[in-house]
Amino acid sequence: MSTSMMTAVVLTRFGAADSFELRSVAVPEVGPRQVRVRVHATAVNPLDYQIRRGDYADLVALPAIIGHDVSGVIEEVGSHVSEFHIGDAVYYTPKIFGGPGSYAEQHVADVDLVARKPDNLSHLEAASLTLVGGTVWEALVDRAGLTVGETILIHAGAGGTGTIAIQVAKAMGARVITTAKAADHDFVRSLGADAAVDYASADYVDAVAELTRGQGVDVVFDTIGGDTLTRSPLILADFGRVVSIVDIAQPQNLLEAWGKNAAYHFVFTRQNQAKLDALTALVERGLVKPVIGATLELARVGEAHEILENRRAYALHGKVAIDVAGDTVDVPPRVSR
Repeated sequence: MSTSMMTAVVLTRFGAADSFELRSVAVPEVGPRQVRVRVHATAVNPLDYQIRRGDYADLVALPAIIGHDVSGVIEEVGSHVSEFHIGDAVYYTPKIFGGPGSYAEQHVADVDLVARKPDNLSHLEAASLTLVGGTVWEALVDRAGLTVGETILIHAGAGGTGTIAIQVAKAMGARVITTAKAADHDFVRSLGADAAVDYASADYVDAVAELTRGQGVDVVFDTIGGDTLTRSPLILADFGRVVSIVDIAQPQNLLEAWGKNAAYHFVFTRQNQAKLDALTALVERGLVKPVIGATLELARVGEAHEILENRRAYALHGKVAIDVAGDTVDVPPRVSR
């Protein structure tokens, strides 16, 4: 019996964005508790270019298909799957470091990772939500325990993660302060931010102190790294929480955190169906909508990586999406720094 084939973008070596090759590979087989999905769209994340350049070389065997967002339609279900049927539109994040990723025409996933796609999102929009949405949900809900009436500082509000974090925090009833360059302030306010701080011209510690009248924020969501862990206690209220999704190598001085009885949480996203189902409820109520800043076809994944890595040069808002099923291309023009 002949083996079915599909087109995939394969990482052949660790390094620059030209390390990918477009190849014909075998369609993966479906296990008893798995589904095979025709991928309509995927997206690019910082995790993807970190893997590509070799940050996690010990965990990735080359050649590899990477990618961490899927939106598509089920074409085959395993023998022990009753929750889904052929033809169902679904979205999910593949198991991180657990097998082939989403830069391919088809993908096989464990059924407990898969959720029904929100009816009011396109496949491109849904694929732009899965990894960042699950990350935001774990950071703000599961770890920080953000509640109605609290104040949160979200770093980099115009980025792929920040755009979703602002919307989720507002849906939870929080007051949102975010950092963004001045040109993006209207944009982040349109997402629901109550105040925006220009990181290029102001010290966010001073700005937040003024905005909160010295009371500080209840939660800091760190998406940028650097010295954020050290400086966050300077703007935290007592018993405040800091949640970071950045793997920060340099030592941090957390002495000020002790005085605030602060809690620190470090998130490497664990995906599951429940997080996506919760996000779907917000999406279908019109409270959260993904932001796409650029769209490319599957063969141009390397270029998509370059755009994401140089997002400031493109004045990029939100996610870089990949239209696997079609040939949509919508790349923002490069702008002067």
